[in-house]
Amino acid sequence: MVKAKKYLIGLTGGIATGKSTVANYLATAYKLPILDADIYARDAVSFGSPILAQIAQHYGQEILLADGNLNRVQLGEIIFNNPKEKQRLENLIHPYVRNRFSQAIEQSSANTLVLVIPLLFEAKLENLVTEIWVVSCSEEQQKTRLMQRNNLTSEQAAARIKSQLSISEKINRADLVLDNSSTLESLLKQVDQVIKK
Repeated sequence: MVKAKKYLIGLTGGIATGKSTVANYLATAYKLPILDADIYARDAVSFGSPILAQIAQHYGQEILLADGNLNRVQLGEIIFNNPKEKQRLENLIHPYVRNRFSQAIEQSSANTLVLVIPLLFEAKLENLVTEIWVVSCSEEQQKTRLMQRNNLTSEQAAARIKSQLSISEKINRADLVLDNSSTLESLLKQVDQVIKK
């Protein structure tokens, strides 16, 4: 189990709200170790993994690229338009991610760790962390950033945003909200204020 003396910040927010920006800043400016759920989730479906085999068995070999890796674009099209399939996939991946977090927390000698978990509430991982930070911006900004970053259509971006818990719901459950609707400087200043406290 997680030793009580560790301070674990659960960093979350909607897709494209700026979680990575905050995480990178905490790592570079404050030397805080970052544990990233997305990295663990990618490992979960890496080439030759048992979870990838289950996915291929369910969707057929066409869900794989020619080299045997997961075709993320095709899987994304399926799950972001089908809540039941999304749930099925998350039931495979979330337990793996939780285990990886627990191991990493256990093995770390740091007193403060940042756990970047986009689906913190959806995956019911709140009990892993000491405090929850939510990075927020307007849905319009989210959509624009997502379309630019991932080269998505307006519809694809909207489907991804809609597939997550709403930002307002995340804000209601946060211990701290970082507002990323203005400039980068403004966002990082908010982080500085929190850390200095």
